[in-house]
Amino acid sequence: MKDWAPIVIGLLLFILLSPGLLFQLPGNHRHFEFGSFATNGKAVLVHTLIFFGIYTILILAVGIHIYMG
Repeated sequence: MKDWAPIVIGLLLFILLSPGLLFQLPGNHRHFEFGSFATNGKAVLVHTLIFFGIYTILILAVGIHIYMG
């Protein structure tokens, strides 16, 4: 049986943490912007670190598993 948790969680976090989609930290004009659909290099770096932190906590520390079949 294959563990689908890393794939599903990674996909959901990638969609939710895409800079500018739901929020952007730091924003182009303010520190925190909602739904700007624009990004910058700093926001990409911050969102990458947030993604890595949440992904690591959910997969390694909490130990979420999703088995199909």
